[in-house]
Amino acid sequence: QVQLVESGGGLVQPGGSLRLSCAASRIAFSINTMGWYRQAPGQERELVADLARSGSTNYADSVKGRFTISRDNTKNTVDLQMNSLKPEDTAVYYCNVKISLLGNEYVYWGQGTQVTVSS
Repeated sequence: QVQLVESGGGLVQPGGSLRLSCAASRIAFSINTMGWYRQAPGQERELVADLARSGSTNYADSVKGRFTISRDNTKNTVDLQMNSLKPEDTAVYYCNVKISLLGNEYVYWGQGTQVTVSS
């Protein structure tokens, strides 16, 4: 069973920075896309950023220029550097991994890590 372990969440003041990390283990095949989603109370889960094995990235408009996603394919890890954090960035952040195999896509989620931006 694929396992995703997240770390790096916490409480930070507006304008501050945090770095989230996610390590994927028990994966027998190459990971296509690694990314981060978030879910604030009462809202739907939304894409924050993802990074394909090809190197192409997607960012939510709300985080462009402030967040940077990176991955290490040799270690199956993905990081999210979050700068200039705003109170509206407060949410539970989830690591997401997509594996394509024999025409099927398999999606895995981490357990979530809380990010709170508040003074």
